[in-house]
Amino acid sequence: MKSYETKDIRNVVLLAHAGSGKTSLTEAMLYRAGAINRQGKVEEGNTASDFDPDEIKRHISINTAVLPLEWKDTKVNLIDTPGYQDFVGDTLCGIASADAAIIVVDASSGVQVGTEQVWSYCEDARLPRVVFVSRMDRENANYAEVIAQLEKAFGKKCAPLQMPIGSAHNFSGVVDILHGKAFMGDSADDAPVPPEMAAEIEGFRDQLLGAIAETDDALTEKYLEGEDLTDDELRIGLSSGVLSGALVPVLVGSASSGVGVRCLLDFIVEELPTPETHPVSVEDPKNGAAPTIAEARSDGPLVAQIFKTTADPYVGKLTYFRVYSGTFRSNSEVWNASRNQAERIGQVYLMRGKNQEPVEKVVAGDIGAVAKLAHALTSDTLTTKDRPLVVSPINFPKAIYSVAILPKSKADVDKLSNAMARMSEEDPTLDVHRDESTGDTIIGGIGDSHIDVTVERMKRKFGVEVSLATPHVPYRETVSKAVKSVEYTHKKQTGGHGQYAKVVIDLSPLPGEGFKFENKTFGGSVPRNFVPAVEKGVNEALHEGVIARYPMVDLKVDLVDGKEHPVDSSEMAFKLAGSQAFKQAAALAQPVLLEPIMNLQVRVPEAYVGDIISDLNTKRARVLGTNPEGNSTVIDAQAPLAEILRYSTDLRSITQGRASYTMEFDHYAQVPDHVAKKVVEGSKQEAAAKT
Repeated sequence: MKSYETKDIRNVVLLAHAGSGKTSLTEAMLYRAGAINRQGKVEEGNTASDFDPDEIKRHISINTAVLPLEWKDTKVNLIDTPGYQDFVGDTLCGIASADAAIIVVDASSGVQVGTEQVWSYCEDARLPRVVFVSRMDRENANYAEVIAQLEKAFGKKCAPLQMPIGSAHNFSGVVDILHGKAFMGDSADDAPVPPEMAAEIEGFRDQLLGAIAETDDALTEKYLEGEDLTDDELRIGLSSGVLSGALVPVLVGSASSGVGVRCLLDFIVEELPTPETHPVSVEDPKNGAAPTIAEARSDGPLVAQIFKTTADPYVGKLTYFRVYSGTFRSNSEVWNASRNQAERIGQVYLMRGKNQEPVEKVVAGDIGAVAKLAHALTSDTLTTKDRPLVVSPINFPKAIYSVAILPKSKADVDKLSNAMARMSEEDPTLDVHRDESTGDTIIGGIGDSHIDVTVERMKRKFGVEVSLATPHVPYRETVSKAVKSVEYTHKKQTGGHGQYAKVVIDLSPLPGEGFKFENKTFGGSVPRNFVPAVEKGVNEALHEGVIARYPMVDLKVDLVDGKEHPVDSSEMAFKLAGSQAFKQAAALAQPVLLEPIMNLQVRVPEAYVGDIISDLNTKRARVLGTNPEGNSTVIDAQAPLAEILRYSTDLRSITQGRASYTMEFDHYAQVPDHVAKKVVEGSKQEAAAKT
């Protein structure tokens, strides 16, 4: 591929609801542009973008793939992203690297949940977009209905730029509404507009002209006065409307037949913004200056952001980056401003799916990759040490679906930590940690499919096999009343020096304040040098409560009295005495079970609010309030973790995937008696199974 200047580059991300034909459209554009010599099919597992074994197996996109093509002396970087919500991390990576988006909508299915979600991502990123209504050659394809759905969901700024000629098996071409031209077949041959479509096209053209006119006050005035807009005014108005987001043109076609694909490529080159129109805001932490703009100039200061990382046991780490300013060169050194580390750059590549093309440099506005960086992770900014400019990191969602992972063999145990570290580098939406209170190794993600794919990748890439289980809830225990003067005497005679220590303690609740230990002895009843041993014994006893062996919290222990033996007393004796005295006191202080209570914030379409609140009530949740935000309602609630371990699955089922939520720990609260009995019984059964 020849070298291109910044002005001749387009970075376009393809977004869609899962199964809407986005990858097939990518394949069709690559084929028509001559970037590939055979158009693959998702069902056959031979497309350029879905090359990962998991994608081939499941017939869905899981990873973001960069696929450059050349069209009319312009380089177009197509960025194919997953449509399935579980892999939203890669979708956001693709959006972060793009200057514009093509939202693909199935002509028979219309606007779906995923369409609404990717639209909101584009809104958040202020990304110019165009809608492509695909699969017009399918049965039940209905362009007019799709347009109506788009306008209802996203407003009148969704304006048809093209009309299909026919539908289903009669779909044969597209009409350019603005210029009154028809383009027939795969080759987009010029043809007259079918007379029977004239009235409908005229109606759509009036709507389109009005939408273009609204992008500029002068054009609006001219349009309202009944004057004709010139071709230049229409072209400039269309481009500025797309760039500002005030106008979202709707195009139409079919990936399988190729009808409309060449017109889409023409539109990308002629109307979608260049990197020069998409400068990025950067900060200079070294000088503490206010954020500035890094313009897309190849002779500017180097600013490149990593938007994707892949881990491979043989090749190593492969880092994808977008250059916002300056020129990124092979065999050089850059500064990782996000981590204050130097990075040695080897060979730089341009990517086309899984294929790598070595190049000397990557200019501003383009996308490249480099292998084996030592410190860099996704979202990091690569720049120069003398001017370490930083791009805002990509905002990834937090993991909301967690499982416990259990290595299947000793060999798997040894390899697990390295495999999990590498997988976390590759996928920022994964959360891997060990819960010290339950002993579980936890892996969190966006959904069950996300976790399943991660487990399969660990086996394929790193040879680690694990089984999955529901995580243990990190219950706690505490006491509900104070007890006084609980004593324990540790005495043991073994022939030589024996063991002796007497400890007397008071135990009281300390809600929300953890654990406190205080020495209230006087007169040297417990020598000062043995007091730390008593505290250590109590601390060790805290780890295993008296109800169900969960750690104990929120209590205070006062050491009030004791007794030593001049020969047989020792630190060990007082430690054991402190431990046993605490256990006795805890059993007398009406111990209770505590459970973690989580803050939930559920964002849901208005139509589902009642269903969500009803479901939360079955989960022992407490709804704190509801607040309307745009077309959605935000429900604030608190619920026990034990009831919402699988809430992502339940929420997706109730709302057909239209809702989202965040969850974070808030506090511990007492478990109701009927629930506590089940927890205690389960703990006893688990302990018995281990013996």
